[in-house]
Amino acid sequence: MKISIRHFVALLSVLLPSICFSQERIILLNEGNWQSDNGKITYFEDGKVVSNQWFRDVNGMKLGDTPNDIIAVNDDLIAIAINWSNIVQFITPDGKAVAATEDVPNNRKLASDGDYVYISSYGHECKVGDKFVDFTKGFVAKIDAKTFKVVAACEVGYEPEGIAYYEGHLFVANTGGYAFQEDHEYETTVSIIDAETMKVVRTVDTGQINLYGKMSQSGKYLCINSPGDYYEVPAAAIIFDCEAALSDKDDIECFVLLPYAATYNCTTRDGNFYAIGSRYSYYTGEYTFNYVTLDPEMVMETEGAAGVDEDFPGNVLADLKKIGMPYGLYVNPYTGYIYATDAGGFVEGGTLYQWSPEGKLLGKFGVYINPAHFLALKPDNYTGGLEDSIIESVTGKQDIYNLQGIKVSAPAPGQIYITNGKKIIFLP
Repeated sequence: MKISIRHFVALLSVLLPSICFSQERIILLNEGNWQSDNGKITYFEDGKVVSNQWFRDVNGMKLGDTPNDIIAVNDDLIAIAINWSNIVQFITPDGKAVAATEDVPNNRKLASDGDYVYISSYGHECKVGDKFVDFTKGFVAKIDAKTFKVVAACEVGYEPEGIAYYEGHLFVANTGGYAFQEDHEYETTVSIIDAETMKVVRTVDTGQINLYGKMSQSGKYLCINSPGDYYEVPAAAIIFDCEAALSDKDDIECFVLLPYAATYNCTTRDGNFYAIGSRYSYYTGEYTFNYVTLDPEMVMETEGAAGVDEDFPGNVLADLKKIGMPYGLYVNPYTGYIYATDAGGFVEGGTLYQWSPEGKLLGKFGVYINPAHFLALKPDNYTGGLEDSIIESVTGKQDIYNLQGIKVSAPAPGQIYITNGKKIIFLP
């Protein structure tokens, strides 16, 4: 029987539970209320909320107004996009502020290659070096992670949102979200930027408007949300194949459009996506929800005929359906623990939910207003995990080492080895 690498990884997660660790270290961004300058960080560790104002505890100052994304740049640096404060805040994994970049107004979402931070912006002006650069539409800025200075910027579509880094390129989802108040239409495109030159090398038209929100990434696949226009155009989820786009395939071959919202989506440890779809209608004034798991490989192979279900572990799906106003969804890539948040009425403290990897609800925890964006820190005893175990099979041309660092000339099938700094499993 032929088995894909993705499904082989899923099988190993059952057979090799010893590579999971129990220690949980989660940073949760609470957006607060827009224009209230009350964004806060919740720090959660090993089953309890350590602090709901962690940044202030560590640094003695406010975080800022409406933080809306957080990523690990490398092992020593974290970046936070703080939208209404117009800054990108850099901290260490222990929460200490080290720098703040103030040259990217109306910033949105983040990506990184480890040396540079890339951030989308709705703005029309960016300070690059010592000069201000103007844009008609939105742009992506490139920040040096050593100097914290903007070194380049590139115009994309109107109101760009989600951004991902893959094989030296940036994939940027454009929304055109200000179409209701500005003289332009909704966007339907994904801009592809050469990250070194910061030039757009291709624009893929999905035909679906308003590609809004955080996108999740699983290798070459992206999960992109579209809320539609809240009137006539229904919400949708897009599975996007970055490799196909870089291979100059026709636009229609680079993505599959699915009739589900993916408002809050995340990557699972077996390379799939979880998504909670929050659909709002101005006609009814009501929200409706969908809860789906997406296998991007299967979705692309079958053009959406397969690869979509509600296969959440344990009681997760039943518990999610009890949440009043879902506002975040996340799987810890190091341990497999699952998290979601409830924003309640958007003006009072929210709730953080935690499940074991098997789907057992472990607790509900009071957090701050509009809890939305997650980042897991590596457990102290972490030495590797399933999320980086299988990238590709070994061709025989790379140097291969066992987990003790000893070079191996004849790797055994099914065993874990290291090559090019990544954990792999040798397949014959």
